[in-house]
Amino acid sequence: MIRSAGFSVTLTRALRTLRPAPLRRLAARDTQARDRALAERLERQLILPTAESPHEELSRAAIQDRGQFLARQDRWDDLASAIRTADAARHATPCAMSHAELLSYGARADVVHATEEALADGANPTLDGIEALEDVLGEFPEDYGIAATVALAHADIGWAWRGTGWPHEIPERNQRLFAAHFDRAARILEPVFDRHPDAPLLAAARCTLLSADPEPGKRLMDCYERLIDFNPHNPRPMRALGNHLLPRWFGSYDALELEARRTAARNGATWGSGAYAWVYMDALAVDPGAAHGLDLDFFLDGMRDILANRPDQHIANMLAAYAAITMDPARTPANAPDLLRKTRRAIHGTLDWILAEYLFELHPLIWAEASIGQGYSSLPMRSALLRRGTMTARMTIARHFADELLAGTTVAFSRHGLRLFPAR
Repeated sequence: MIRSAGFSVTLTRALRTLRPAPLRRLAARDTQARDRALAERLERQLILPTAESPHEELSRAAIQDRGQFLARQDRWDDLASAIRTADAARHATPCAMSHAELLSYGARADVVHATEEALADGANPTLDGIEALEDVLGEFPEDYGIAATVALAHADIGWAWRGTGWPHEIPERNQRLFAAHFDRAARILEPVFDRHPDAPLLAAARCTLLSADPEPGKRLMDCYERLIDFNPHNPRPMRALGNHLLPRWFGSYDALELEARRTAARNGATWGSGAYAWVYMDALAVDPGAAHGLDLDFFLDGMRDILANRPDQHIANMLAAYAAITMDPARTPANAPDLLRKTRRAIHGTLDWILAEYLFELHPLIWAEASIGQGYSSLPMRSALLRRGTMTARMTIARHFADELLAGTTVAFSRHGLRLFPAR
C-alpha cells in the first residue's frame, strides 16, 4: 500500500483519532449531506475494479448448474456418477467448496425453490416435486449420492417451513413440518452412513441433520470434526459449528470458546489462528452474547492469518464486508453492553488494513449478501443483487475514505496496492 503524500492510510486513521471531540462531532454532523457529496465523487475519485463474475462464483455456478441440468433431463444415473466421482476425488472450487455438494444442491434446487417461493407468496406448497425425488430414490436405492440429494431436499424444505427465528417464534404447524422433513431425511440416510464412512458428502449431510436432533451431545463435535478433517480449507463447516454451539442450539458460550480454540489448534497448519475466527464469525453475527467469551486479540490475529494464508479476493471481499457491514458499530443495539460495543468497533476497525493490504477488486454478490443479512429464503434476481452489492460496497468504502475523497483525493485500488493521489 502506497500513499503518494508519504503517509500510510493506517497512520492517517490514527492521527484522525487525535482530533478534539468537538471537531469530531462537527465532522459527523449531517451524514446525509456528506453521503450526497461522496456519491457525486464516486465515479471520478474511487477507482475499484468490479468483478461481476469472479472465478469462485463462476466455478460454483457451473457445477451447480450441471447438477440442475442433469436433474431436469432426468439423467439421474449421470448425476449419481458425477457426485460419486467428485466426492471420491475431493474435487472443490478454488475456495474449497465441494463439487459433490454443489452438484447435489443443483439437482434439488428446482424442488426447493418452488417450496420457498410458494411460502413467500403465502400459498401452500405442492408435494409434487419432493414426491418426484422420492420416486428417483426408489430407482436408485443403493446410490448414496441420490440418497443424499433427496434427503437434503427434505432438509432444505424443512428449513423453508421453519425459517430462522427463535423456537418460540415458530408456529406449531411449521415446527411439525420442519421435524417431519428432517425425520424423513434421517430415515433416508441412516442405511447409507455405515456403508460409506469416507464419503464427505454424507459427512456434510450428517451435520445438516443435527439441526433437528434435540440432544446431539458429543456427536455434534464428532460430526463436525470429521467433516472439517475431510476438507480443512473449507471454512463453511467451521462457521456452521460456531452457530450450532450457541445456547440457542446445542451449546454454551463456554463450549463455543473451547471448541473454537480446539479447532484452531487442529487446523493451524492450514489457517494459523484463522480457524478460531471462522468458528466465531457467524456466532458473533447472530448472537451478541457470543462476545462475552471471545478472546478479541485471538480473533483479530485470526482474521489476519486467514488472509495471510488465503490472500484470495473472494475471502478479502468476505472479510471486508463482514467488518464493514456485519460488524458496523451503527448496527449495534442501543442497549448493548460496553463489551459488545468494544468488540464490534475492534472488528470493524480491521476494514482499514483489509482495504489497504488485500482488496483490489470488488465482488458485488458478497457485499449484497452482507447487506441483506441472514434469514431470507427469497432473494432478488442476480442482476438486482449485483447492483445492490456494487452500490453498497462503493458507498461503504467511500465513507471509510470520506476525508480523503471530500478533499479531492483519488483513491485507487489495484493488484499493486492501494494508492491515494491528492488533488493538484
